[in-house]
Amino acid sequence: MWVDSHCHLAPDEAAAALDDAEAAGVDRVVDVGTDLESSLAAADLAERDRRVLATAGVHPHDAVAGLEGIEPVLDRRRVAAVGECGLDYHYEHSPRAVQIEVFAAQVALANARGMALVIHSRDAWDDTFDVLDAEGAPERTVFHCFTGGPGEARMALDRGGHLSFSGIVTFENAEEIRAAAVLCPLDRLLVETDAPYLAPVPHRGRRNAPAMVPFVGAAVARARGIDPLGVAAASAENAVAVFGTW
Repeated sequence: MWVDSHCHLAPDEAAAALDDAEAAGVDRVVDVGTDLESSLAAADLAERDRRVLATAGVHPHDAVAGLEGIEPVLDRRRVAAVGECGLDYHYEHSPRAVQIEVFAAQVALANARGMALVIHSRDAWDDTFDVLDAEGAPERTVFHCFTGGPGEARMALDRGGHLSFSGIVTFENAEEIRAAAVLCPLDRLLVETDAPYLAPVPHRGRRNAPAMVPFVGAAVARARGIDPLGVAAASAENAVAVFGTW
């Protein structure tokens, strides 16, 4: 069975999406918060449905809103990680200095609480690594929707990180990402959908869902020259190592 290590479930559609996922061989998911509202919704869903673990954090797009209210959500019973947090210099919906401050605060929260950390980094690798080096990378750190090449992969792995590959790994022009998936040790590799975004080939352009994570895993397996079942087993084991037991 597969684990979707990163998705964003709409509360009114979650039950159907989880049933569809289970029918497709995806029996567990991590529902990821990006602000206070979505973090609370993820925590609520995780407490209702044993197939779900939640995270709570503030995405760089929303960094200007700050972290008010996030810490109490981290105390919820089935919240397994801080994040999604990090830096996004592609859109810059929040000023860079604010993004860095809020990201650093969430790294510190993960360290203080002994929790996993889920990182979003887009066009911001140098500052991402600088913040992690300054604060200390948590023992369980996930570089979600990994879009770097082998160089960035080595830097993330050198800091103890796990690399989580999304539907982008199936795209025709994603040679560098597939090279990173080959370089990544199998015991540090995760797969995700980032649903409802980034549907994999052959469903590109459609609304993504956790049921599509096997397409991501199959692309990783092809790049590595191994059976997809090996990727399923390893990535599921790694998800438990990072987020805990469902």
